[in-house]
Amino acid sequence: MRSYIPGRRELQRQFWLLVRAGLAKKRAAVALGLNEDTGRDWFRQAGGVIPAYVTAPSSGRCLSFAEREEIFAGIERDESIRLIAKRLGRAPSTVLRELRRNMRQPYRAGRRPGVQPWDYRPSRAQRRAERLAARPKPAKLAHHPRLRALVQAKLRERFSPEQVAAHLRRQFPDQPEMWVSPETIYQAIYVQGRGELRRELAACLRTGRALRRPHRPSQARRARIPGMVNISERPPEVEDRAVPGHWEGDLILGRRNQSAIGTLVERSTRFVMLLHLPQGHGPVEVQEAMIAATQRLPQLIWKSVTWDQGMEMRNHVDITLATGLDIYFCDPAKPWQRGSNENTNGLLRQYFPKGTDLSQHGPNYLEFVAAQMNDRPRKTLGWRHPAEALGRLFSTTSEQSGVALTD
Repeated sequence: MRSYIPGRRELQRQFWLLVRAGLAKKRAAVALGLNEDTGRDWFRQAGGVIPAYVTAPSSGRCLSFAEREEIFAGIERDESIRLIAKRLGRAPSTVLRELRRNMRQPYRAGRRPGVQPWDYRPSRAQRRAERLAARPKPAKLAHHPRLRALVQAKLRERFSPEQVAAHLRRQFPDQPEMWVSPETIYQAIYVQGRGELRRELAACLRTGRALRRPHRPSQARRARIPGMVNISERPPEVEDRAVPGHWEGDLILGRRNQSAIGTLVERSTRFVMLLHLPQGHGPVEVQEAMIAATQRLPQLIWKSVTWDQGMEMRNHVDITLATGLDIYFCDPAKPWQRGSNENTNGLLRQYFPKGTDLSQHGPNYLEFVAAQMNDRPRKTLGWRHPAEALGRLFSTTSEQSGVALTD
């Protein structure tokens, strides 16, 4: 018997599994005996989004190709349907239906194959099953104009697909027809044939890209800063985020690293503040911006800051003396040690794309961006907004102390 050549759907599944394992799309295609252009086309058609059927667990309800090969072997041995079914652990009716669908004449054991040639072929039966299983379901956003308009509006407000989905569930708790999954939104933007949302909305997503790209390698070790206090010496209360007032900070850099914007994220509430650095991002400029930022919120919310080992924080001792902030530094090439800030910087790239001049953005625009960021629902906050979480914190503290808080 000739070796089975998988059908298109099975080949695509194997292709995506290789891509998911980290193999480049061209190499994944070649590994399966396909042309490089085939892998590239499949990747573009899916918009870089792994199809759901790749990761969905098999129910075991349908016959696999291995089981169809075993059925063929049983026919060749002139076995009864019941014996074949017993060996497979299937009901005899399952095997009977499989043969009826894929044979021109009914199978009866007891006749030698040489006398009665049976025309059942596992590869042909597998391809037929895959073809019948492909039942394209009408996309929800394509047939629901009101829902589509709401999703588009939120994407233009820089909500992520996951935030859009959560917002709709909160806004319409008793109307499931107004719910949509993040995956549905991604497919509506990216996947060819399901583009119910306007293609240009891809620019509103965090990366602004039409296809996903692999992560960049870690940055090289930077020069050490005198008097640094390592993150390992940070108090345990910072880790569990239960105590507010501990921040994470960094810079997002513009074209050729000539311009920058400082970012601060409060670990407990995810509240964001942006530092305007029009005169550069050296140690003096960052020191002045940090001191100014701490004067915009009550002192109780400023306990510590965790920063990357960037030379812009060379004056960290002066910042501590002026503000009372404890400043800790992450280990080199370990950005996950300030995960909230890294995540926020990724979101901010929607407003400040890489390779652009960041000095063109004035303080008013930075305030606008920070306000939008703080008004987004966050999954980690139970879909509350950072501004809401910070407001609750101040309200609770004010009630406990019996004194109104002021800036």
